[in-house]
Amino acid sequence: MQPDEYEYRTIDFFTKDALPAPRMAPAEAELIAAEHLGITARAQALGSQQDANFLLHSDDGTPAAILKIANPAFGTVEIEAQDAAADLIASVRPELRIATVLRRPDGSPRRTTVDTENGPAVARLLRYLPGGTLSGPRHLSPGSVAGMGTLVGKVSTALRDFRHPGLDRVLQWDPQHADRVVAKLAGHIDEPDRRTAVQAATAEAWAYVQKLAAALPSQAVHLDLTDDNLIRCPDSRPPMPDGIIDFGDVTWSWAVGELAVSLSSMLHHDGIEAHHVLPAVRAFHAVRSLSPEEADAVWPLVVLRAAVLVASGRQQAAVDEDNVYAKAALDREWRIFEQATSLPLPVMTRLIRDATGMADVPARTDRTDRTAQADAPVRPLLRDLVADDITVLDLSTDADSMDHGAWTDAGTEARLVTSALADGAAAVATRYAHARLTRTPALSAVSTATVPTGIDLWLGRDAVVQAPAAGRVLAAAPGHVELTYGAQALTLSFPRAVQPVVTTGATVHAGEDIIHLSSGASVHVALRDADGPAVPRLVRPEYAVGWLALTADPAPLLGIPADSDRTRERDLLDRRDAVFATVQEHYYANPPRIERGWRHHLLSTDGRSYLDIVNNVTPLGHAHPRVEQAVSRQLRRLNTNSRFHYASVVEFTERLATLVPDPLDTVFLVNSGSEAVDLGLRLATGASGRYDVVALREAYHGWTYASDAVSTSLQDNPNALATRPSWVHTVDSPNSYRGRHRGPDAVRYAPEAVAVIDELAAAGRPAGAFIGETFYGNAGGVALPDGYLAQVYAAVRRHGGLAVADEVQVGYGRLGHWFWGFEQQQVVPDIVCVAKAMGNGHPLGAVITSKAVADRYRDQGYFFSSTGGSPVSSIVGLTVLDALRDEDLQGNAARVGGHLKSRLEALADRYGIIGAVHGSGLYLGVELVRDRGGLEPATEETAELCDRMLDLGVIVQPTGDHLNILKIKPPLCIDTTAADFFADMLDLALTQLGHAR
Repeated sequence: MQPDEYEYRTIDFFTKDALPAPRMAPAEAELIAAEHLGITARAQALGSQQDANFLLHSDDGTPAAILKIANPAFGTVEIEAQDAAADLIASVRPELRIATVLRRPDGSPRRTTVDTENGPAVARLLRYLPGGTLSGPRHLSPGSVAGMGTLVGKVSTALRDFRHPGLDRVLQWDPQHADRVVAKLAGHIDEPDRRTAVQAATAEAWAYVQKLAAALPSQAVHLDLTDDNLIRCPDSRPPMPDGIIDFGDVTWSWAVGELAVSLSSMLHHDGIEAHHVLPAVRAFHAVRSLSPEEADAVWPLVVLRAAVLVASGRQQAAVDEDNVYAKAALDREWRIFEQATSLPLPVMTRLIRDATGMADVPARTDRTDRTAQADAPVRPLLRDLVADDITVLDLSTDADSMDHGAWTDAGTEARLVTSALADGAAAVATRYAHARLTRTPALSAVSTATVPTGIDLWLGRDAVVQAPAAGRVLAAAPGHVELTYGAQALTLSFPRAVQPVVTTGATVHAGEDIIHLSSGASVHVALRDADGPAVPRLVRPEYAVGWLALTADPAPLLGIPADSDRTRERDLLDRRDAVFATVQEHYYANPPRIERGWRHHLLSTDGRSYLDIVNNVTPLGHAHPRVEQAVSRQLRRLNTNSRFHYASVVEFTERLATLVPDPLDTVFLVNSGSEAVDLGLRLATGASGRYDVVALREAYHGWTYASDAVSTSLQDNPNALATRPSWVHTVDSPNSYRGRHRGPDAVRYAPEAVAVIDELAAAGRPAGAFIGETFYGNAGGVALPDGYLAQVYAAVRRHGGLAVADEVQVGYGRLGHWFWGFEQQQVVPDIVCVAKAMGNGHPLGAVITSKAVADRYRDQGYFFSSTGGSPVSSIVGLTVLDALRDEDLQGNAARVGGHLKSRLEALADRYGIIGAVHGSGLYLGVELVRDRGGLEPATEETAELCDRMLDLGVIVQPTGDHLNILKIKPPLCIDTTAADFFADMLDLALTQLGHAR
């Protein structure tokens, strides 16, 4: 080959039998770098599909550059195009790090031509980008996925006007040639079933793309912005890409292929399904808008990319037997293909349309409006039955029939149907598109198929199913009939013992008999696009938008109006943000809509059950029947304020008084923990006549003026310490894990706090109160050092002050071994503030003190709370105490909490990120750190972990000043099975997020 011929030619893949990577030893690479490129370094081989790559290290071991020796099949002009594209992106997108070619002092690229066994090849030095790639099995969080989409969008816009002769290439990775590549290489797929699957998927996706091809814009593309070639920003957590390497596939192709290639690379990561890539689609669309045709082409191109990866990977492994990189990729390439083809193309296409706000925008190739409802029938599907004869069965999260945990009973649907028919219904019908809670398992790491794509009917009398309009019978067999209904196919499924009246291929007229069904029979009715794929009866909620777009509500065929009142979740969240003060934050960026709870489970409107690990507001569990019945009964009788004379307030306060030691014998009732703390401080300062208060740092006590004044949690108020009023004095957080004094040295906290109290008194400002949680809740359930409260309480009392115990979070048996946190410290406070658990979700709080302290309140005036101690509140309080006792929930907290803590401690032995497991009973905290020596808080990792746990069916949230502690405060009714599920999912999530040692 003449030099000028090599310089100007470009590759045509279809003229090559194979493209084995250049065989080059590290020693040879070092020689090329030294003799031709002006750098002396140690070479470390890196993997590549078709090139030879080396990381060059300086003498001190630091990375100096990348030596890239291109495949000999690529000409010089192609390499020049790659380097020019890299330089362009670097100049127009300076926020991105780009692996540009390194240059000599005169500005020329450090590039040369070297001989290889397969001919001359271009070798050059490229900028090394620290941070590492996104490759590997690690789960990609929504933020990382969106970051990839944003970066791909930026590259696409940067290259939009780029032109170069080296772009005129025919690459095997170019989706414009995908059908030919698979046809050429499919023979290398040894397994017949896999080869057939790849060929079939290619044919379908290629046909889909060809309908759109004329409308797809083309431009210069990188075409390999995969997890292997996107470099994470150093120290970004979760991993966020900001760097790009490997421009070897730069070419001229469909612009949307840039996005499809990147999406495909996400699909092999642990826990990633097709719907998980949608944040990248949204992010790309926000930077570089997709046209409707491009949106429709995205997923077919993902499938084509996956098919090419499988075929090319098998071929490369066969022809380049020493290529460890290519062989290692085979399994992940097959997983990409499996995920890409796990759903029909129209389903994913509709999901992408929905994600980009184009659900109702037709592409040029659309033949039908897939979201249209079915036409009104000429005749009702069931002869002689009208809508009034049919009882509609609601099985959704909102249905009253799901109360009292009915959704957990496998026989609930049958029981409800039997009851409705016994009440005289001629037929019972379910609802289209409303998630069925009855199909929801209580504990599941993935969502289940809960969203119906049709309607189920049960007959209370004999019925004739008739043709609702003229049509053709597509299929007729025992138990099954399918016939055309306009542009749709009407599917009827019924007992196999029943033979339909019609036959396959027959033409039917409106009103013609189809099936004769006896009383007690059931029939499933569904409408789908006649030319669309088969649709399951139930689909998973993440994919429901895509599946339902291929169907229509068959309710009008029965004379029942189509449901048009399905509120979009995003619309509801927008409405919340519009009128509900945004400082009242919600969990999660994209929260599930929770409309039901039962015991330790929370249920979304999608029919997903989540294990509730955070709700210390409901110690008895959600929707406790005794509480519901007691409240309902009392509301039917009386609810007023506590100035009236009635029994329940007396009985409740008597019960509370018996739960605390002498001399605590007098109760105030309020509505919340904030109010309880506020009142407790007023009682203390009023009774002592001293108005300075000593409080612990890093604590949270509430939002009222006084309770906020003594709250110093930086997460609740970043300026907490600087904005405290002058009467608040703080002492060190007695945190034996990450405080100033750790481990055995934690005994030093108490004397230091005593010294502060003594110094205040010496300065003429003796503290009227010391307030603190009795078990350090904001720190994730860290026990106070032994004897801490005894010493501090004694000091404040010595100077005439009172001890105020904040039991809002830890009281009421949550600690398992103690009903009150102060019992663990073997002290008796002067004032106890309690709330949260008292009402099992009903607003209820209390302050318990001595009669002597309570009577001093009259010096400040009178006390009155309109609903504190109301008949309903008092009844709720009594009922909660009864249930705590009768169901032995404190004992359950000790037993299940002890089991769970042991499981979590076992995880700490396997995952270095778990620094400690704090707490007692069912008040636990898992503290996550980046290193166990320095205890650097793993704040971002904790947030990412919580998001992943939500996807796995667990609601858990961070706490602590650094938001690096998983707060574990489930309803006290949680059982060992659920505790094990939580530990198992935490184990899985930590592994998927790359935290295994």
